[in-house]
Amino acid sequence: MHDFNRRNFLKVAGISSAAALTGIGCAANGMRGAEKAHIVVVGGGSGGATTAKYIKQFSPDMRVTLIEPNATYYTCYGSNWVIGGFAGMDDIAQGYDTLRDEYGIEIIEDRVTAVDADARSVRLSGGDRVSYDKLVMSPGIDFRYDDMPGISESDAERIPHAWKAGSQTELLRSQLQDMPNGGVFVMVAPPNPFRCPPGPYERVSLVANYFKQEKPRSKIIILDPKDGFSKQGLFEEGWAEHYGDMIEWRAGSSGGRAEEIDVSNMTVLADSGFERVRADVLNFIPAQRAGQIAHDVGLTNDAGWVPVDQLTFKSEMDDNIYVLGDASVAGAMPKSGHSANNQGKIVAAAIVRELAGQEPINPSSANTCYSLVTPDYAVSVAAVYQYQDGAMAGVSGAGGVSPSGASTSFRRREAEYTRAWYNGITHDIWG
Repeated sequence: MHDFNRRNFLKVAGISSAAALTGIGCAANGMRGAEKAHIVVVGGGSGGATTAKYIKQFSPDMRVTLIEPNATYYTCYGSNWVIGGFAGMDDIAQGYDTLRDEYGIEIIEDRVTAVDADARSVRLSGGDRVSYDKLVMSPGIDFRYDDMPGISESDAERIPHAWKAGSQTELLRSQLQDMPNGGVFVMVAPPNPFRCPPGPYERVSLVANYFKQEKPRSKIIILDPKDGFSKQGLFEEGWAEHYGDMIEWRAGSSGGRAEEIDVSNMTVLADSGFERVRADVLNFIPAQRAGQIAHDVGLTNDAGWVPVDQLTFKSEMDDNIYVLGDASVAGAMPKSGHSANNQGKIVAAAIVRELAGQEPINPSSANTCYSLVTPDYAVSVAAVYQYQDGAMAGVSGAGGVSPSGASTSFRRREAEYTRAWYNGITHDIWG
């Protein structure tokens, strides 16, 4: 990666907003009755809500229905700020009023339990069926609890993952507040691939920030099955500067691989069972896979993710179903909210053009990932992607990463960019 600079930042920001717009005007002028099509979008997160909104922007007369069980969506990105104690749940809450009232998207507050691909319909938990011409699925993630002996999904009320924002976020925050000064917070990080690659390491940064102010004798241990992580050098530089030896990261090959969790004793067996790591607060983030509905429909591969045509994000299993966001196999693109937002625009463009009888375009896409080490100190990485040889691949020389050894003012500006990015992308998706 080249060092982050203003030119690269502006390049990435421009592509992020315009990636799927190229060539859409000609499609809208030649719809030939496609405006009568009904597009159903399952999942109101970053990917699904973006797709619904941009289909209506590209083709305002097309009928779009968004199905999402929750009236309020809490973003996973930004949830670490809540856990760190300097933001509230309202700060990461998103609703659907604007999509309904200003864009004319029909919002159904329910859960999809089945898809009849032959009949082109989805069944809701209440028993109703909704027919579609094209189906977009953005089901997010679910967890592989079976991969870790000793713990099951039912234990999440005692040992939270907090990797789906909402009640789990609040639970982990309250456990940290109740933890004694001098206690130990243990995080078991997930293996690749997982949602928001830098997220666990931002989380421990902001927990350390809280401890430094309120519980300075406390300690953080990260047990990691991996031997490296995104922006590792920048995180470790920030940890050393702000937290001293409060944070201990253990790589998988150096005793960090968790082998079993003893829920009753809040203990992790690590290093092939030779060490027992006891926690006052234990944050177990399981291995991940595509959301359950994708498995129920039969869209997933043996690894638990959804293979797609990465030019359009059309499922390889069904010509009328598109799958995007964290659940999809998207080449070099990470499983992040920014990626899902970009993919939503690609899917919207692909559907509009297909229904107009036109070939898909090959847009550029982008991902920018900011991480707070303290509320006023941030690091970032940005990349640009292009469809090449059947997959989304990184564009050489585009994007960049925060420089090592940057000044205090530089890190503070990046923290300001972090909040501006959050406000901008959530407005683009739900606003």
